[in-house]
Amino acid sequence: MTHSTSKPSRRAALGLLGAAPLTASGVLAASGVAEAVAGSARTGGIPADLRPGGAFDRYIRDLAAQDLFSGTVVLAHRGRQVLARSYGMADKEKGIPNTTGTIYALASASKPFTGLAVVQLAQQKKIKFYEKVGAYLAGFPAEIAEHVTVHQLLTHTAGMSDPTNTTSEGHIFTGVEERTQDIARRARTQELRFTPGTKKEYSSMGYEVLGELVATVSGQPFHEYVREHIFRAAGMADSAYYTRPEWLADARIAHPYMLQEDGSRIDGVRHLDKGGAGQVKGSNSARAFIGSGGGNGFSTAPDLVRFALAVQRDKLLKRAYTELYVNPKISGAPMRQGPADPAAGEGFHAYGPTASIYNDQRYISHGGGISGGSTNWSIYLDIDWVAVVLCNYDLAIETIIARERKLITA
Repeated sequence: MTHSTSKPSRRAALGLLGAAPLTASGVLAASGVAEAVAGSARTGGIPADLRPGGAFDRYIRDLAAQDLFSGTVVLAHRGRQVLARSYGMADKEKGIPNTTGTIYALASASKPFTGLAVVQLAQQKKIKFYEKVGAYLAGFPAEIAEHVTVHQLLTHTAGMSDPTNTTSEGHIFTGVEERTQDIARRARTQELRFTPGTKKEYSSMGYEVLGELVATVSGQPFHEYVREHIFRAAGMADSAYYTRPEWLADARIAHPYMLQEDGSRIDGVRHLDKGGAGQVKGSNSARAFIGSGGGNGFSTAPDLVRFALAVQRDKLLKRAYTELYVNPKISGAPMRQGPADPAAGEGFHAYGPTASIYNDQRYISHGGGISGGSTNWSIYLDIDWVAVVLCNYDLAIETIIARERKLITA
């Protein structure tokens, strides 16, 4: 599949040029693209393989030509887009192509927003990391209320794990309140799989509890808190926890195309009765009505670059708390298992993102997968790179990420 022949918007056109700069406020500049490219060339800091027409660009193009990739990829250096490419369709029924400005469901790649919200409230002295769940939320069984700490929820060491994080098969939620109450109810039926703090096991339910914690302590619904204190503060104008009706009506938002057993793909927003055969077999995230602390916020690739800049420039936290947010807390197996790679260091978890080392370079990152969606963003903390891969197909993007890591840290 090739680029759409539809005339791109001015914003998308800037992305297709491959080096659209961001202003100091994190807004895509309307001019200065050529100067950005020339400036990068003079510094000698942009490898040819990462530039438009380079090895990474050609790799993504070839995947798209085989219909193995539908989505947006952005590489940014020092806040400037070095490479921005979009392929496939955001809405096949209406003939709307993916562009650099397309909004994607992030799945678990939005968990770091939940973690950041918790750290913001800790900075305000409203939350303490060592406190137990019961200090803030009522109704949990004693083994959770009296033993699980905020720190353990943030680092996936609480023992609350995903096998019980399910609703009735095929249930379709009809409103925010219904969805919120269901999450709270299921959280309170959890049984610990291990003694808190003794091991690490990825837990979306732990982040659902953190989302409720943010809402309770801040006095704002979780979605509104994140919109005001993270998205708006970072200049992420297109990012939100969109509802299913908004997902269906807003032409900017990509529809998830869920892989079926026969190899076909089905629009998950329009076919709530269908599930996927890909990332999470049988599931359909559009049934949830709205995302939550556990995932499925929505964003664009440029907005995620703005998020990276806001984190690194201490716009969302004071410097001490930024360091607390991004630095490793506990080691554990990587959440995305790719091919063995001797350049990959041991994986860690910070307070939301993973915090890892590749080729002796630090980066924070998080990925996500739903039926009809695969996402990943990475902030290379010491070399000023940001990489975003957003896809509205459910497919393994580990090979894309692995190639990105090698080329950026070379």
